[in-house]
Amino acid sequence: MNIKIQSIHFDADSKLLDYITEKVTKLEQFSDKIIDTNIYLKLNNHRTKDNKHVEVKINILHTTLFKEAEASSFEAALEVVIDALKIQIKKHKELLLEKY
Repeated sequence: MNIKIQSIHFDADSKLLDYITEKVTKLEQFSDKIIDTNIYLKLNNHRTKDNKHVEVKINILHTTLFKEAEASSFEAALEVVIDALKIQIKKHKELLLEKY
């Protein structure tokens, strides 16, 4: 799986990038049809503490899955996104099995 991480308007440190790569790579255990993954990290200018925004777009055979979340840290937002994407991947896999 090809993983692209883009941090918008800031430079993400290597510890965060390694954490993201580790978590996203674990999604492969739910589907071997994942082609690539694009992750976007943004710092919003809110005055609230939940200003870390994570978007993940996964290209799977015949479809694209997407989820985004905001939290007080990129790690927390990524956890929300990964959990939701696990569910989406499982549902997509079930649909493919029903279809074929």
